Formats: sequence, structure tokens, C-alpha cells
Amino acid sequence: MIKTNICIIGAGPAGATTSLFLSKMQIPHVILDAAVFPRDKVCGDGLDLKVMRVLNNLEEGFVERNILTNKNFTQSKSVLVHIAKNKKALLEYVPKNNQFNYPYFCFSKRKYFDNFLVEKINPVYATFLQGTKVEKIIVDENERKIFAKKNGEEIEIQTKLVVGADGDHSVVLKSLGERKIDRANYASGLRQYWKDISNMQHNHLELYLPKSLPLAYLWIFPLPNGEANVGCGLQSAFISKKNINLKNIFNDIITNDPVISNRFKHATPLEKSQGWGLPLASLKRKTFGDGWLLTGDAASLICPTTGEGIGPAMMSGYIAAHFIERAVKTNNFSETTFKNYDREIYKRLNESINTYNIIQHISPMLYNFIINTITPNSLCRHFFKKNVVKWIQTAYTEKIEVNID
Repeated sequence: MIKTNICIIGAGPAGATTSLFLSKMQIPHVILDAAVFPRDKVCGDGLDLKVMRVLNNLEEGFVERNILTNKNFTQSKSVLVHIAKNKKALLEYVPKNNQFNYPYFCFSKRKYFDNFLVEKINPVYATFLQGTKVEKIIVDENERKIFAKKNGEEIEIQTKLVVGADGDHSVVLKSLGERKIDRANYASGLRQYWKDISNMQHNHLELYLPKSLPLAYLWIFPLPNGEANVGCGLQSAFISKKNINLKNIFNDIITNDPVISNRFKHATPLEKSQGWGLPLASLKRKTFGDGWLLTGDAASLICPTTGEGIGPAMMSGYIAAHFIERAVKTNNFSETTFKNYDREIYKRLNESINTYNIIQHISPMLYNFIINTITPNSLCRHFFKKNVVKWIQTAYTEKIEVNID
């Protein structure tokens, strides 16, 4: 039996980030995960500027020292949007001499990146239990009791606060009776690793909005060693309404689509396509209560317009650590201590949520037409070039402010 003030369930980007910042605050805690790292996680493998900002808030210059010089990460300074056959739009960041020469996006397989994070977990403050599967959580007066198994041995953890960082199928959500899927705020994604796709030498972040995938996009993300993460995602309500087989559409695009299929003629798939669920932030799930707090996918924090989940997950872990710090200092783990946690999370996602809600009232064909018309426009390129320097500078140099009051 283990007693602790804080127990984090899940050691993916959300849970690991929460642990890293609690250790920085010198707060003892337990973190556990059902898997043994390194382990794979089906994902697009994209690391946006929020990831870089969180890591540089952990330690000044962290990204420059640990990621930009790391062969397991690919860097990209450009977005290539495929419009039609032989028609493309390139949004590119070309830093001038006095500008930040940093990438706009990085890519790394989750098997590597998640392990990269958990290897940073500090054993001085964190008791890390891998291969530990939670089977039940019960409330006993002011404590929560977590019952788990590790190598067949039963473990009981008594804690004042449970941090749910255990993804879409969260056992914490299930214990609260909150693990319900709202198809209008949920998406399905597919990922398939490929090798030797043609014309990958520029490391573009590539996007394509085919007619067969309205309100969605297909991506090609560059990875080290000539590999690529190829995938697509689509809103679950639309899949259900139209009775869509996402795997069939995905395979048809790669094989037959006149815009994209030539890229795969001499390429080799490294796996069968794999699917996963995307709980979108547009749900605005309640993320805290007496003795519990949610982060990452467990809190349904995936950006609804882009499908990006790692950045919001790590940002939520950073924010959660600040609220937990107050709870520890005041020895108060009740709902009132975390009352502004939702506000701090959603103020970083509200713009995307509002855009997503507007898109729901646009016909799918019109949406594709608008994106394919706007992206090649010179004003769009001007907007990107004007703002990307500011976005990168913010990510690499500015402290993330969390207002807990």
C-alpha cells in the first residue's frame, strides 16, 4: 500500500509533463502507467510550438539542446497544401539574419517521444510505476483509493488527488461515470507509417483536402530515416451519418487519387493502417472536482480544427501542476481549489473551438472550396510570413503565465 498526496494515472505527454513540473516544484507524487516504455501510440507524431514552449519553460534552452540536435526528430519550416493535380500552395518560414532560426513544427514517432519524456521523470520526487494497470478507483471520505496490478501483484494507492492523464479510454473518467462519446465532438483518425515516399526531401508538413474527405484532411509528415507518418481524420458524426469506411477511403486516396497517389508508387508501407479516437476540445468537458483533475485526451483537449493533441496535452499538464502546487500548499484538494483550471485551459483553445463550431454550419464541399481558395492566395502567404516569426519567438522565449486566481 502506498500513500501519497498526488497520483497521476498515465505517463503519456500530459501525465509526464505534469510530473516533470511537479518535480521542478519539489512536490512528491506517484505516476503510473499500464504500459512499459518505450511503447507505441497511434498518433500523427506532430509536435507544434506549444510543445516547444512547454519544454523551454521546464528548462531554458531545453529544446535547442535536446530536440533540435536530436536525430530522432525531424524539423519543418513549411506547410505544403495540395490543391489539385500540379497545383500546390506553399506557406514557408524563411528566417532572415536577425530572426529566430527555429522550426515551425517538429516530428517524432510517439514511441520515441513519449519515452524521451518519461526518461526525464525525476526519481527524487516521482515514484514511477510502469506496467501497472489500474482496475478500480473508489472514494473513501476525503481520499481516493486506487487498486492496481503490477506483475500480478495487487497494489493499493491512497491519495488525496487523482490526476487523470490516461487518454481517451480513461479509467478516471469511467470511475466518475463521465466516459461518454459525443460524436459531434469526437473524431476518428488513421495512421500508417511509410518509407521512401517521393519528393520528401524538403521536410514539408503536407496537407490535402480530398473531395472524399469533407471537413477533414490527409497528412504526410516527414520522419527521420526516409520514413513518413501518413494519415487522415474525420468527425465521427459525419462517419456515422454517411456510413463511411475510413480505411477504405484512406487506401483509395493513396492508391488512386490523381493529386497524391503518384507519391506512393515506389513507396513501402511499414505497417497496416491503425485507427484511434480523438476527443475534441469543443466538447468543453468539466476537467476537475473534489479530489480529481483531468489532463490531455482524458480531458478531451484535442484541438478541433487541426487534430493536434500533444501540444494541448502538455500545456494542460503544465497548467495542472500550478493548480496542484496551490492544493499542496493549502492542503486543500477540493473542487474550489481548481475552480479556474477550466478557464486557463480553454482560453488557449477557445479560438479553435469557435472556428470549429462555425465550420459545422458550412457544407463540406463549401468548406473544402474555401480552404483551397484561400490557401494559395498571396494574402494568406503574407499573413503566415508576418505572424510565424512572432509565433516562434513566443514559443522559444516567453514564459507561460498561469493565473490560478
